[in-house]
Amino acid sequence: MYISNTATQNLLDVILKMKVTDDEVLFIMLGEKDNLHLPLFISELNELNISFFGGIFPGIIYDEQKYEEGAIVTKFPVLGKPLLVKGLDSGNIDLPDMTEILKILNKKYAAMILVDGLTGNISRFLTLLYSKLANSVNYFGGGAGSLTLKQKPCIFTSAGLFQDAAVIVFLQLECQLGVRHGWERIMGPIVATETDRNTIIELNWNKAFDVYREIVERDSGKKITANNFFDIAKGYPFGMLKQYAECVVRDPITVGSNGELICVGEIPENSVLDILKGEATSLIDAAGQAAGACKTASGKKVTHSFIVDCISRVLFLENNFYRELHEIKTKFKGIDQYSVPMGMLTLGEISSYGEGFLEFFNKTIVTGILYE
Repeated sequence: MYISNTATQNLLDVILKMKVTDDEVLFIMLGEKDNLHLPLFISELNELNISFFGGIFPGIIYDEQKYEEGAIVTKFPVLGKPLLVKGLDSGNIDLPDMTEILKILNKKYAAMILVDGLTGNISRFLTLLYSKLANSVNYFGGGAGSLTLKQKPCIFTSAGLFQDAAVIVFLQLECQLGVRHGWERIMGPIVATETDRNTIIELNWNKAFDVYREIVERDSGKKITANNFFDIAKGYPFGMLKQYAECVVRDPITVGSNGELICVGEIPENSVLDILKGEATSLIDAAGQAAGACKTASGKKVTHSFIVDCISRVLFLENNFYRELHEIKTKFKGIDQYSVPMGMLTLGEISSYGEGFLEFFNKTIVTGILYE
């Protein structure tokens, strides 16, 4: 449910009425402009002995509306407590032991993952996680953080509020996922000849910004500088070519002092890239396709209809964004008539993809129908 009044006591009163049991976990999504005093709230939930996890996001979604304030609160049946992973920025990522979880995965349940969307080594973290679990679960989730792109603590559990962290929660629910983006190629292939994690230093052995600027200016008819970079680049992401599925989008967000391009998410060196362009119609159609891909959940006992949608799609679609949410809700209603979509606007999206691989996306929409 969406809660506009997040005064600590009011939020606690709502949660107490939900009667979260020992085999359930509370999931809390907060809009980044909300003023909830999180340390106090975390302390109060711990006093109540309620298992919980959550994140602060650029926006949250309930039904056909997006919000920058307030909270969405729901609960899931789970296979165990939320697993916190800290220190992603260091690259020395120590995943918790998952031996007991693997023993009880008698169905292909859902694993929900939240990550600090502005930390480093996200792809490394996901690769390590996939190496432990492979396709024994369906993964979905996204990146928390602020639209200001200033990093600060944004992931929370009973252990506190963290940045450079992730949380993994194994739900006792199955799910059907849809992943689409709708961006279309205008130029490529281009080779990322030098990169450093989420930074593209060279494209085709030249300064990344010089190559990117020439292509984008020619197509857009606009001059692009470091100062107006984000406003123009939001319509021209990169696509990393994949043999097994739609390309994976990488979102360039700033220009470095030496002409490097900083993206949300890593780009491996020597990746083959396209430069993409978006149109409102193609993005909205893609959202409907993602929701429609969940149709095999029809007839199941649906518990949640979930949306993980990139905040940069909102910035690109502007007043057309409501059409994207309406398209998703319409498709979800065809799967379960009582379905009310909920979710978050993210800095990067996480999902199983293609043949079950685990990917970190930008400018993409992930839809999920969870069911018993």
